[in-house]
Amino acid sequence: MTILITGSTGTIGQQVLANLAEKGSDVRALTRNPEKASLPQGIIPVKGDMLDIGAMREALHGVSTLFLLNSVAADELTQAMLTLNLARETGVKSLVYFSVFNADTFSNVPHFAAKHTVERMIMDFGIQSTILRPNCFIQNDLWLKAPLTDYGIYPFPIGSAGVSMIDVRDIGEIAAGAILARENGSQGPTDVLNLSGPEALTGTGNASIWAEVLERPVSYPGDKTDSFEAQMAAHGPSWSAMDMRLMLERFQKDGMKASSADVERLTHLLGRELKTYRNFVEEAARSWADN
Repeated sequence: MTILITGSTGTIGQQVLANLAEKGSDVRALTRNPEKASLPQGIIPVKGDMLDIGAMREALHGVSTLFLLNSVAADELTQAMLTLNLARETGVKSLVYFSVFNADTFSNVPHFAAKHTVERMIMDFGIQSTILRPNCFIQNDLWLKAPLTDYGIYPFPIGSAGVSMIDVRDIGEIAAGAILARENGSQGPTDVLNLSGPEALTGTGNASIWAEVLERPVSYPGDKTDSFEAQMAAHGPSWSAMDMRLMLERFQKDGMKASSADVERLTHLLGRELKTYRNFVEEAARSWADN
């Protein structure tokens, strides 16, 4: 019985591995460079790339449960579909797929639509699966240090409809639990689990929290997504910048709010309260002050 974790060196993959390492399971971590991978003790690095079919066949050999996480990329859908076909071919028994909140409704946002297509493929295959649909990561706001501390602005245009951002540490703990439940055969047919934080956040509300914690004025400059796209395109691929703009426009129009049932279920799975945005802000402020 073996678990394979893809996306193992990214933000979520690292959280998942840290939680699994404590459980004593047979866990392999897929990585392009096993010799350079920094993994928790007991985790076995396995060389692989989702576009390298031979390497993926070898990596999936003997795997009973697959955690499928592939990052937002221009060929994200191709990577996921190839990997799912290989998983079925090599006899993988169960799957935990890392999708996105509102994958089924944000149909004009490329990476949402790609993940929903993968969800439908999983359903068609009939493989025993848990589909995790995470909301926006709280820790994405770490990149806002300079705007917040140097200029007193919170420039992430999430709007006012409400986004239930979630701490990546909560995601890692819940995802690890879902993987182990599948590996141990303690779950039935395909399950969909929304991963969200305990509160619906807004641009002005987040700015206010930062202002209180940093003890300085912090403003929210508004909902302009075109300038956000231009800024992202200046530092990365233009296709990715447009993808993010389209996502933010849906945030502003429809929101990404968790239901009370979602929060109750996650609280039960964790056995504690979900981490709040203020928790994150206070920790980030202390870290920034120490450095």
